[in-house]
Amino acid sequence: MKKVIVTGGNGFIGSNLIKFLIKNNYFVINLDKNTYSKNSYILNNINKKKYLFFKLDINNKKKVLKILKRHKPKAIFNLAAETHVDRSIDTPKQFIHSNINGVFNLLESIREYGRKIKLVHISTDEVYGDIKDKSRSSENSPYDPSSPYSASKASSDHLIMSYVKTFGVNACISNCCNNYGPGQFPEKLIPTLIYNILNNKPLPIYGKGINSREWIFVEDHCRGLLTILNKGKTGESYNIGSGININNLNLTKLLLNIVRSRKIKIGKNVKIKFVKDRPGHDLRYALNSNKIKNKLKWRPLKNFKSGLNETFLWYYDNYKFFNNFSKKLFFKRLGLKK
Repeated sequence: MKKVIVTGGNGFIGSNLIKFLIKNNYFVINLDKNTYSKNSYILNNINKKKYLFFKLDINNKKKVLKILKRHKPKAIFNLAAETHVDRSIDTPKQFIHSNINGVFNLLESIREYGRKIKLVHISTDEVYGDIKDKSRSSENSPYDPSSPYSASKASSDHLIMSYVKTFGVNACISNCCNNYGPGQFPEKLIPTLIYNILNNKPLPIYGKGINSREWIFVEDHCRGLLTILNKGKTGESYNIGSGININNLNLTKLLLNIVRSRKIKIGKNVKIKFVKDRPGHDLRYALNSNKIKNKLKWRPLKNFKSGLNETFLWYYDNYKFFNNFSKKLFFKRLGLKK
């Protein structure tokens, strides 16, 4: 059985990736420091014979190296990161610590370990910055980050590529668009909307709701990451996207239509409420994913509307998921310059 490490495995994408890898007969070692957004809910029913967890910050190079030497994994998926843009505006230092220093210490651990091991580093489409026209960012597009979050991810991408060129580290980078699906922390847009719909609360939309994002179902992303592990070339970056863009206002309306189609009562307070926009809020992100499609033969499988319907039903059927978190963590407005 192939053995891999997933850092940040208690996060949204990480927990779904672990579930996906175990289903594909991998033994997974999860390293996670269990921050505010930790989520073990998705991992409750996995096969524990194929799974091992260490509560650990990847900045702890000594312990990371010890795990590498003891368990000898064939690969590392690095998802350990702070990811919420609004939080990066309020507390940028945390993002530097996790997203830059953490990656540095992980790279140093791999370098000191010395054995052949592949690193798949999970980055974001936000490193490319605002795409104002109808074009899409390719892997050759310049980086132009707008927030402390995206700047920290851009920094980690550059650091990894320098270790590939200078020290011969075997690494690939994936730049993915917005993920959605089961188990996402409720401070993110889609689970926030679902929670508020189910609790008869207004639906907060930044600005005028025209900000456009590309969306991918989390399992499609997980398949892409496994494809990069098995087929991706050292020193290459791969965009992972669906090609489906929708602005926040239309996404909200689509979700409301899905709820109505399920004959679920919508309370009178469930109305779209435009709120003060985020500072430096990019208008549009959009990826050109032809490279991974043509060279690695990966394709997204999930239709956005059916994926959104599936996501809503998961939260509806697993409402107790929301009880894993303090409501203060996802109700308080963040990211407003003081």
